[in-house]
Amino acid sequence: MLLSSRKFLLILPLVLAACGFTPVYGTGGAGTQVQNSITVSEPSTRNAFLATQRVEERLGRAAEPTYRLNLSVRTDLTGLAVDREGNITRYNLLGYADYSLVEVATGRVITSGSVDNFTGYSAAGTTVATLAAERDAQKRLMILLADQIVTRVLVADI
Repeated sequence: MLLSSRKFLLILPLVLAACGFTPVYGTGGAGTQVQNSITVSEPSTRNAFLATQRVEERLGRAAEPTYRLNLSVRTDLTGLAVDREGNITRYNLLGYADYSLVEVATGRVITSGSVDNFTGYSAAGTTVATLAAERDAQKRLMILLADQIVTRVLVADI
């Protein structure tokens, strides 16, 4: 069994090369093409700011942008767990983001779409602990949404 897994690992790069696979951050890959060439639309909310911050961490901030990423974020809050007194002790934070990548020079839309995800947090502690948990859940959710958007931008046909 060990020999067959070694053979598989040795053959895998050849198979990937034959199917046209190229690393995103390799020479000529999409990651190197968009790195430091995208500006993100100005955020208007804290959540949009967190998502923008994550996109810029992953793709860099453009001094002279080739592309503009329009980003719109919204969230919904739902209660998940209720105690005997009727108090909600756990929340589910649902996030949705719409995006479009536009070529600045021509106005051509390169790619667009929507992503969604969720996080949760406990509200069983003190008010301060609950607020801290909610803010942390919002930050984690925006990171998840931004990472999904970055992945879709990197696989787009630029």
